[in-house]
Amino acid sequence: MNTSAPTNTTTRPAPGSGAGAESGVGATPGSAPPPSSAVATAAVSGEGRIGLRANLRHIGALARRNALQIKADPESMFDVLLMPIIFTLLFVYVFGGSVGASLGGDRDAYVNYVVPGLMAMMGMNIAMAVGTGVNDDFRKGVMDRFRTMPIARSSVLIAKIVVELGRMLIAITILLSMGFLLGMEVKTSVIELFAAVGLSAVFGASLMWIFILLGLTMKTAQAVQGVAMLVIMPLQFGSSIFAPTATMPGWLQWFTDYNPLSGLADASRGLINGGPVAHSVWMTLAWSAGITLITAPLAVAKFRKKS
Repeated sequence: MNTSAPTNTTTRPAPGSGAGAESGVGATPGSAPPPSSAVATAAVSGEGRIGLRANLRHIGALARRNALQIKADPESMFDVLLMPIIFTLLFVYVFGGSVGASLGGDRDAYVNYVVPGLMAMMGMNIAMAVGTGVNDDFRKGVMDRFRTMPIARSSVLIAKIVVELGRMLIAITILLSMGFLLGMEVKTSVIELFAAVGLSAVFGASLMWIFILLGLTMKTAQAVQGVAMLVIMPLQFGSSIFAPTATMPGWLQWFTDYNPLSGLADASRGLINGGPVAHSVWMTLAWSAGITLITAPLAVAKFRKKS
C-alpha cells in the first residue's frame, strides 16, 4: 500500500511571467511589485493591438466619466450657460448702435452680423477649458492611472474633446436663442444654419488639440489660462468677429485676412445671412485639418511621455 503524499501537479507560473506578474499578483513572495512605469510601458506596448471597436468603447466609457464629472460639479457649466448670454447682450447693446450704423442699418442689423461671429468666439473660449482640465487631471494623478490601463493613449484625449464638443454645442444653441430673441433672422435656410454650427464645431475641435498640448506642456492650470489668453485675445479682436475690417489699418487688415477666426466668422455669416461662402468655408476646413494633423500627434506623444 502506497502511503506517500500525493504529488502536486499544478503548474505555477514562473516569477515575472504572465498577466499576474504584470499587475503584481502571483509574484514571488516577498518581492516588491513592479514600478508603475513598468506597468505603463506594458500597457503602451499592447496599445497597437487595440481594435477599432474596443477603442470606440474606451472613448465612450471615458466620455461618460467626464460627463459624470460635470454632473457632480454643475458649476463647471456656468461658462457654457452664461457666457453666450453675457457676450450677446454686451456687444449688441454697447457696439450695436455705432457698428450697426456703419453697416447701413441699426442695432438689429448688428445682431445678424455679430451673432454668427460669436459662434467662432464660443468655440475658442470653450476649447481653452480642455487644456486646463487635462492639466488638472494630471495634477490629481488621474492621467497616471489611465496610462497604466491597456487603452489607446489617444482615447483619453478624444473623450475629453467629445464632451467639450457637447458643451460647445450647448453654448452655441444658447447663443442662437439669444440672437433670435434680439431679432436675428436666418435669411438662408435651416440646413445652412446647421452647416454653420457644424463648421464651428469642426474648427473648435481642432483648437482643442492646441489647448490640450498647452495643458500637457505647462505646469499649472493657471499658467495654461494665462498663456491661452495671450493667444485668444489678439485672434478674437484682430478678426471680423465684432466689426468689419475695412476701417482697420493696413497691417491689421493683413492679419485679419489670414486669421482663421475671420474665415470662420465670415463663413458662418454667409451661411446664415446669404452671400458667397465657398472661399471662407474651404479656408476654415483647411485650417481645421492643418491644426489637427500637426497638434494631435504632438499632444498624444506628449501625453505618453509626460511624468
